[in-house]
Amino acid sequence: MEKTEVNVEHWADRIADEVIERVKKSEFLQKIVKENPYGYMVYDEKTPSGKIHIGSGRGWVIHDVIAKALRKKGVKSRFVLSSDDIDPFDKMNSELPKEYEKYLGMPFMNMPSPVKGYDNFGAYYFAQVTDKFKEFGIDAVLESTGEQYNKGAFNKTIKIALDNADKIQKTYTDLYGDEAMGSNRLPFNPICEKCGKIGTTVTTEWDAKREMIKYKCLPDFVTWAKGCGYEGERSPYNGGGKFPWKVEWAAKWPTKGVIVETAGKDHFTHGGSRTIACRIATDVFKYPPPYPSEGYKTGPGYEFFTVGGKKMSTSKGHGMGFADSTDYAPAQMLRFLLVKSRPNAVIDFQPYESNDLILLYERYDYAERVYFDAQEVDEKEKLKQSRIYELSHTGELPKKMPPQVPFTHAATLAQIFRSDEEVIANLKETGHLPEDLDKEGEAYVIDRLNFARKWISEFASEQYKFTLQDKVAKGLDLSEKQVDALHLAAERMDKGRFNEETLFNEFYKICKEEVEISPKEFFSAAYKVLLNKDRGPKLAPFALAAKKKAIELFRSAKAERMNTSDDETNVKKVNKEVNKMDQIDFDTWKKLKLKIGKIISAEKVPKTEKLYKLQVDIGEKKPVQIVTSLVDYYKETELVGKRIVVLTNLKPSKFGGEVSEAMLLCAEKGNTCVLLTTDKDMDAGSIVT
Repeated sequence: MEKTEVNVEHWADRIADEVIERVKKSEFLQKIVKENPYGYMVYDEKTPSGKIHIGSGRGWVIHDVIAKALRKKGVKSRFVLSSDDIDPFDKMNSELPKEYEKYLGMPFMNMPSPVKGYDNFGAYYFAQVTDKFKEFGIDAVLESTGEQYNKGAFNKTIKIALDNADKIQKTYTDLYGDEAMGSNRLPFNPICEKCGKIGTTVTTEWDAKREMIKYKCLPDFVTWAKGCGYEGERSPYNGGGKFPWKVEWAAKWPTKGVIVETAGKDHFTHGGSRTIACRIATDVFKYPPPYPSEGYKTGPGYEFFTVGGKKMSTSKGHGMGFADSTDYAPAQMLRFLLVKSRPNAVIDFQPYESNDLILLYERYDYAERVYFDAQEVDEKEKLKQSRIYELSHTGELPKKMPPQVPFTHAATLAQIFRSDEEVIANLKETGHLPEDLDKEGEAYVIDRLNFARKWISEFASEQYKFTLQDKVAKGLDLSEKQVDALHLAAERMDKGRFNEETLFNEFYKICKEEVEISPKEFFSAAYKVLLNKDRGPKLAPFALAAKKKAIELFRSAKAERMNTSDDETNVKKVNKEVNKMDQIDFDTWKKLKLKIGKIISAEKVPKTEKLYKLQVDIGEKKPVQIVTSLVDYYKETELVGKRIVVLTNLKPSKFGGEVSEAMLLCAEKGNTCVLLTTDKDMDAGSIVT
């Protein structure tokens, strides 16, 4: 039987195939690729206006992955990222001091860096992100667009654009109408020779024979910067200025020999910057727009990368910065997220109080197990996950599978043990790690452990946070069956050897076959005893990790329940002792201060079964608190508003952890208990005689 070929190419490999096929069909592109020192150039650019957000990082990873996919196909390719540092400074970002306002309108490359040690403003903000590229596994050639202008790389396209200014203006008019700025301007922004600004200038004339431009630096050309009013003439070449952005995008493609350049989908909207760039490239520069565009067809841009539903913005100063992103997730995990997601899929990563990071680690570990044949999957899944793992891995691929510790388990251990050494020892004891773990593997585990600590401290929701109790909390609401089951669990754990699966099964056996309680009741009791919470991490691995303490606490639960039960019966004992008293004389009777009280509120005493605490108005400045065992006889709503008889000068006592400052009077018969009340309304505080 003929074997069916399985085609599960990664999206980057499919793009690489399309790009190679496109070049094969075009002699023009074949020549471009042959002459370009970078071969199939994959290109991207970014304006260094301030903190650059992780949304831009998606584009860098996409371009990096495409270049690597092209190289794997056997062709020469590099990813080139250029800093658009000749762009004008047009908006103050939140990090800058007020004195930077004087630079508004100037190119970033001609402004001082806000931090010492960098050549200029643009270099500082560009380095903030490119310094992280190695950590993210991004292999890029870095360039300065301003330097490319200065070196004359754009001279040829500058002349073409100015010679064909009418065509460019018509393109603007066709797309945006006669009133569009580009419809009435020459497509070049010179740098003013007097004030150094580029955002306030306009070219007024192009002398094609002399190849010189005339320009003005206008005081009111833009609202965000003021020109100096200078009028002059200069060459547009070798750094004399730059194209307007949309024209520049089209000019970069022939200037650099770009074969692939995509961008966020906002640039690819109909009539957007990609639309006009494609038309100018095709009609004026006679250069085919790079993939994913073809002629006038822009093709698709990549979807947004959002954090908590908010789209990334560079200049507004909010959102997750690319340079800061590794404070929220390790670079390798973020790269994995971007590599495994198709460019047309929206990514919304929420680091705070969500399971996003847990799921990210789980999916990464899964891909890693599949890659190393540690998890059995079908051929299609094997090819898919292996390629994702290859492209998402930062650095050299490991020769053997790194030790895997589930992220949630690492977070659990980080809250049980204080030191890395204790965690490693526990992981070896429980079989998560081999006894002969090498230093590289240990460092890998500790790296995950450190981020788990950070996650617990800064991002995790309360359900993942806990404190292992030193002793069983007082007043836990546990039934006799619950404490019996915990006691059995402690004995089995003490005498037997278990792994996570066998201990989990043992817990179920105790519940179903020996004590006859629901597993839900058992797990609830265990978490209350271990953590003083209703929920917690997976019980079996947690109990094994904290084995010695878990056994101790499970055994102590029974004794603590007996103490709690005693508290709940003490109220009734006081009443019975009163009934057993000998006869008293009238003077003794006069010592009892009985008043009418009105119950203001009633609520159960936490971690008890039988007790209410009541707030009772007895006509004084503040109400008194009475703890009473009436849970079996009255609902809270039935008590509120009742007028009762209160013994107000009883010595305070403590029941269920709550102080009782007085006593209410009841009548009991058999299993019935009723409050002594008045048959007519009496004011709170009225004396009972």
